Amino acid sequence: MIAGIDHVVLTVRSVEATCDFYQRVLGMRRLDEPNRPTALLFGTQKINLHEVGRTFEPKAKAPTPGSGDFCLVTAVPLADIRASLAANGVAIEVGPVERIGARGRMMSVYFRDPDGNLVEVSEYPA
Repeated sequence: MIAGIDHVVLTVRSVEATCDFYQRVLGMRRLDEPNRPTALLFGTQKINLHEVGRTFEPKAKAPTPGSGDFCLVTAVPLADIRASLAANGVAIEVGPVERIGARGRMMSVYFRDPDGNLVEVSEYPA
């Protein structure tokens, strides 16, 4: 029945700080459209951003900055992600470690975004 994930929503303290982080560290693209949430585009998915006090309806029952925990799949070697994290002063909390994802074994690193959301970036073997 379900084919995939189109987007997720993060509630953030600052859209500007969040966009800067994800653009600079992970190469996402920012999309601003009138009367729509700011979005971060990557691959064929996106993250919509709701800033505290400026959310869109409908929304989660208790939107809270820092409550996100999600996994992204890298399009480049995980070593490139680690280098970008290091170059941008982002500490890796865990990893690289082996995990089991939706498609099987993968290598992952975990770190935090400006709101404290736990971000996992993973690489599947070729």
